[in-house]
Formats: sequence, structure tokens, C-alpha cells
Amino acid sequence: MAAIGTMLTMVFPATATASEGAHLVGSQLSLVWGLPFAGTLLSIALFPLVAPHFWEHHFGKITAFWAATLLLACATSFGLWVTATEVLHAAALEYFPFIILLFSLFVVAGGIRLVGNLIGNPATNTTLLGVGTVAASLVGTTGAAMLLIRPLIRANEDRPHNQHVFIFFIFLVANIGGSLTPLGDPPLFLGFLKGVDFLWTVTAMFPPMVVASTMLLALFYCIDRHYWRKAEAKWPTSHVPRQLRIEGLHNIAYLAGIMGAVLLSGVWKSNVEVPLGLGVALPLEGLVRDLVLLALGYLSWHTTSRSIRVENAFAWTPIQEVAFLFAGIFITIIPVLAILRAGKDGPLAPLLTLVTTTDGRPNEAAYFWLVGALSSFLDNAPTYLVFFNLAGGDAPQLMGPLFNTLLAISSGSVFMGANTYIGNAPNFMIKSICEERGIRMPSFFGYMRWSGGILLPLFVVITLVFFR
Repeated sequence: MAAIGTMLTMVFPATATASEGAHLVGSQLSLVWGLPFAGTLLSIALFPLVAPHFWEHHFGKITAFWAATLLLACATSFGLWVTATEVLHAAALEYFPFIILLFSLFVVAGGIRLVGNLIGNPATNTTLLGVGTVAASLVGTTGAAMLLIRPLIRANEDRPHNQHVFIFFIFLVANIGGSLTPLGDPPLFLGFLKGVDFLWTVTAMFPPMVVASTMLLALFYCIDRHYWRKAEAKWPTSHVPRQLRIEGLHNIAYLAGIMGAVLLSGVWKSNVEVPLGLGVALPLEGLVRDLVLLALGYLSWHTTSRSIRVENAFAWTPIQEVAFLFAGIFITIIPVLAILRAGKDGPLAPLLTLVTTTDGRPNEAAYFWLVGALSSFLDNAPTYLVFFNLAGGDAPQLMGPLFNTLLAISSGSVFMGANTYIGNAPNFMIKSICEERGIRMPSFFGYMRWSGGILLPLFVVITLVFFR
């Protein structure tokens, strides 16, 4: 074991000590510490492509390998105290609140069923995407995605060309649609906690959100109309729409409860913390929120007819896969976030200097693209927070004289989460649910070909219109 520790210390050079604090010091870390995180991302990207059956049965072990590599290196270099503190902090304050929210939305939305036989024609599909885009700002991207993905699958499962429907669903419902309120996407909620007015988000984000969603919906309609006409002769004649109705309607009340619990945790400042040990404490409002979310998920599971979930083809596989993969991501991302928090004092300082012009003014276009690029592969919530603080961290100042800077940070973190499957948690859940239902989704890089070809030109337009 000593030999292994020595080897890992050589591979992951120690540049800080436990005596410097209970947390990693990002300014004293090298970029080599990002290798386990890079390995996790590459595993998610490549294994389903080159060894799909192996990945299907062993993705948890592969993810655990990269997490264990990071933890062993960290324990060897900085000691068990720092390592345990970082893991407990990430688990209690970041991972578990994240996965509990996803779990509750997954269970509650899975208990709502739109009964009827929708035909996935261009008009119906565009309408569903439009409704989901608006709903995402009200019930969150995860809530809207889980609510509408199953009706959309049923409406389109008989079509020979249907992959594009769910790709655009990720673009719009799982990402860009969550732009208008702090409830829509985690980065905006963090801004709300830091003092950004609820209505600022609504009014400021409305113009870029409308431009982006309108262009995407118009493009989707054209693409869907092309595939519809191409396969029209093969459409089953028995596929006739029936009158629509909603089953499990009481779960709407649970969705409202989830929204209320999340919002309350942002506005309620109890100033009470529950100590967890190792210097980590959980705010009382966060603990109450998580307990309420678990209770609502429990109530939904036990008060919803089993037949609704059976007809919805409800399965635990998607949330299990997300839980395993994001556990690995949240662990291996620890040193990467420490480096980002170091700002201009860390090894990523050359990138961060790009957001400032030669005369010291913020470069809004650079903020938009740099925040967006990092949000495509990292957790967009802490990325937002890093650049929020880099821009001064003063909410009144950012909502006033630095209006466009905050707009660029907000837009980049929310919009560009659609660039990859891991840019936002609902992306991967949608992929998993689709594949569980027999929909052939593109690989990691296959998805990026779609996002690169469609979203990057769109983001250029957004830059020219709002951030020149």
C-alpha cells in the first residue's frame, strides 16, 4: 500500500497540505488533478460507443474506479482528514440535495399519465416541445422533462425516424426552457440565493430565451415535417387519436409542493446549522427541504395507482444510472472546482483573463462562451457561482451597471448545458428513459454532432444580438 501511495503521489503531485485547511487549495493544485474527472467523462463518452454491453453491466464499477483513484491520491497527498471533509461536503451539501430533487421529480412526474393516443406529427410534437419549454421555468427542467417525455415517446415510438424529436426535447425542455425563473435551473437558483431578484431573471432572460426557443422550434418543425413526409406512407392506419385525459392528477399538487419546498429553502434563512462532523454543517432549511422532497416522493409512490406507472413503463433504471454516474462526477470534480474557485490565482488563470478587456471592462461575449463551455462538461451550478464571484459577486451591481455581464453568465450556464449529455442532469435521464423504451439515441459524440451543428450557430446569433 505504501508503494501505491508513493506512485500516486508521483502521478498526482502534492502541492498543499492538510495544515493549510480542511479543504483543497485550488491555487496550489496542478491540472493533473483533473485526470480522474477527465477519465470519468471519457468513460461515459467512449464505453457506450466501443463496448456498450460491457458498459451496461459495469458502468458503476468503472465510475467507482475513477472516484477511488481520486480519493486514494487525495488521501495519500493531503491526508484522510482533508479527503473525508471534501467528500462529506460534496455529498451533504451538493450531491444528496441534487439527487433527492431529481428523485422526487422523477417519482412524482412518473405518476402522471396523459391518456390518449397522440399522433407524433409535426404540429403535435412542436406543441409538446413548446409547452415543455414554458413549463420548464415553472416546475424546473427536470420536472418538465419527466412530465412530458413519456407522452412524447408514446406519440413517436412508431415513427421510423424519431431520434431528432428527443434531441430537440433535450435542447428546449431540459435546458433552454428553464431560463426564466430561479426554479427553472440550478445556476439561476444559486443566483437567487446570492441576492438576484426573482423578477430580474424573468425580465432579463426573457429576450434571449425567446430568440433561442423560437429559432429552435421553427427549425424543429421543418426537420420533423421532412421526416414525417418521408415516412408518411409507413404510418400505421390504426394509429388514431383518442380523447385525451390526465390520470394521477393529484401528483400535480406534489409537484407544487416540490416547487414550494425549493423556493422556501431559498428565502428562509434560519441561521441554524446541523453539524455533520469534520467541520461540515447542513443548514436547517436545506435539511427541511430535502425531508419534504423525500416525503412528497414517498406519498406519490403510495398514493398513485400502480397501473399508471405500469402504463407509463416506469422503471428505476434511469434514476439509478444517473445516481451512480453523478456520484462519480461529484467526487472527481472536487479538485477541478477547487481550481476554478482559485480564479486568477489558479492554473486556469489564463482562461479567466479572457473575460476582461484590456481596459479592465467585462467582456460579455467571453463570459457567455467561457461559462457555457465549462457548463457543457462541468456542473453548471458551481460554474455559474465561480463566474458570478469573478464578476464581483455584488448582486445589485450585477443587476445594474453590469447587467449584461450577469445576463451573459446566466445565459451561458443555462443554454450551453444542452451541448452534451452531462451538461445538465435531465439530459442523461432523458437518454436513459428513451433507451429503456427502445428509442435509439445517439452516442455521446453523436449527440455532440447534433448540438454542435445546431446549437453553436444559434449561440453565435445570441452573441451578436445580446453580447457584442
